[in-house]
Amino acid sequence: MAEVLTQSQIDALLSEMDSPSTKSEDTDEKIAKPEYKKYDFYSPKKFTKDRLKVINGIYDNYTRMAASRVNSVLRANCEMEVVSVEEQRYFEFSNALSDNDIIVLQPLYLPDKSKAPPIVSHMSSGLMLGMIDRLLGGSECDESPVVGYTYTEIEKRLYEKMMQYLLDITGEAWSQYLEISTGNLEFDANMGMFQEVTGESPVVIVLINVKMNEVMGRLTICIPGNLLANVFAVIDKRRESGSYEEGLPDGRKLILEKIRDTELTVKAELGKAMLSLSDICSMRPGDVIDLKKSKDATLTLYVEEQPWFECDLGAYKKHAAVKIDKNIKKEVEGNE
Repeated sequence: MAEVLTQSQIDALLSEMDSPSTKSEDTDEKIAKPEYKKYDFYSPKKFTKDRLKVINGIYDNYTRMAASRVNSVLRANCEMEVVSVEEQRYFEFSNALSDNDIIVLQPLYLPDKSKAPPIVSHMSSGLMLGMIDRLLGGSECDESPVVGYTYTEIEKRLYEKMMQYLLDITGEAWSQYLEISTGNLEFDANMGMFQEVTGESPVVIVLINVKMNEVMGRLTICIPGNLLANVFAVIDKRRESGSYEEGLPDGRKLILEKIRDTELTVKAELGKAMLSLSDICSMRPGDVIDLKKSKDATLTLYVEEQPWFECDLGAYKKHAAVKIDKNIKKEVEGNE
């Protein structure tokens, strides 16, 4: 005969059905689920992490120079920091802007004269208005303007002037990797009119946090993928040919012209001797030290502690002098 449940057992069974045990759920939570990063095979990444690190290094250098320029122009304490350097699609950059935002187009001219879309830059309106206020002699704005702020005609001119200060140093920031020149800046108040880059085109977006006294904002720089592809093609070509360091024409001549007036220490060594400490302590005026060298022997002329010339000792206008005989440096280089 089947076992008959008591009333208390029936009540316990019904209460358990009303509030099911969470034991199984806790067990599922404890099991760590592997996390996978989704990869879009329809639009694969075009630039490796190493190449993004190069861009990061370039704009780290850029932020130092730009912050120094803002400090000198606005007499304000400015700090800049690269937040991220990521490869994205152009529409992710353009969709984040409103219709009233102003973008700045800056063309780069590469040594191989290849054509590519310009760099696109944008500064948040709150930060720009703070800079404009400071440029006119006031204090920074305390309140952030509403999204989609419309600049007046005067503010547009000052916007252009300020961005000219900040973007003029782009070529200098890139110079450690590639000698490039920059074209004239173009200011476009209508984002939809810029058609040189399509929405699905790959771009590298550099986000730079800017803090000027109490005002904070962001400078966004969008570098088209076609432009970066041309840049890295030039760099790779120079590395393969071994002429990477010869990117600057007449570089040796230019460097020598810049350091021509630098003062260097030049000394002639008559000879060397080794004495004991007791001999040195007993030395008196008139003592003679034997250098174990013929009086007609050649001397060595040192430039900044480096041996450069062999020379002969003599006199010139009643002053001790040396006459250069041989270039030691060239002989050593030739033997190598």
